[in-house]
Amino acid sequence: MKELVIISGKGGTGKTSMVSAIASLAQNKVLCDADVDAADMHLIMSPEVIKSEPFKAGCEAKIDKNKCTECGLCRKLCRFYAISPDFIIDPIDCEGCGVCYYFCPEKAITFEQKTCGEWFISDTRHGPMVHARLGIAEENSGKLVSLVRKESKRIAEESGLDLIITDGAPGVGCPVIASIGGASAVLIVTEPTVSGVHDMKRVAELASFFRIPAMVCVNKYDLNKEKTEEIKSFAETHDINYVGQIPFDPVFTRSMVDAKNIFEYAPDSDACSEVKKIWKRVSERLGC
Repeated sequence: MKELVIISGKGGTGKTSMVSAIASLAQNKVLCDADVDAADMHLIMSPEVIKSEPFKAGCEAKIDKNKCTECGLCRKLCRFYAISPDFIIDPIDCEGCGVCYYFCPEKAITFEQKTCGEWFISDTRHGPMVHARLGIAEENSGKLVSLVRKESKRIAEESGLDLIITDGAPGVGCPVIASIGGASAVLIVTEPTVSGVHDMKRVAELASFFRIPAMVCVNKYDLNKEKTEEIKSFAETHDINYVGQIPFDPVFTRSMVDAKNIFEYAPDSDACSEVKKIWKRVSERLGC
């Protein structure tokens, strides 16, 4: 089984559009949306949810007013000033460290695991898909990423599917690290801008650190051909396979508005032609 994780150093480069387009080309695959902080692949895939489960992570402290003697020790120990003078814990300020819970002499504070979001197993017109939704301002997104990837692998094994296509999180933080760990390869989708090149280099260094083979393609390459050449040069000198470039084409935006990928919306477009070439090179390097 192979897992291709499509990532980008920054948001807005066309990563999810690329994943949805490849979904029309790849065979025997499971789709996985690991961008749980801002999941949006479901907007194109229109999934039919088969199973949903709550995602629990982290703990939240609550004071039982019937047991509390208002001794003030919890307020003294709390370094986040999350406990009010009338001994009510603000869930926004509370960091879930548990100090108040462990040191309360009256055992008046509970410290239960909280629900931070949901994860789903769905059917789509392009095959099974595992995705999730993290709650507003909730943490532990790295754990949720690991969970959806684990479920994707389980489904692939049980169904005899030999490829997982994962829409990774943008950036280089914890969700990205959780997205790429143990992957067969990553495809970096970048754009020919100053920020695009800078952030592409950072995520390429991250993939190199974890010894994951990297490939790169440039979206909207013709908007700044000088920067596109800079990306090519970087790839050549850092053992990164340059697999292609896609011209600027409004068809990407129009297809998203219509809740379709580009092959469903405009199969004869120049963008589709280039994505086919990119997928051919990527699949050859994956051996699938």
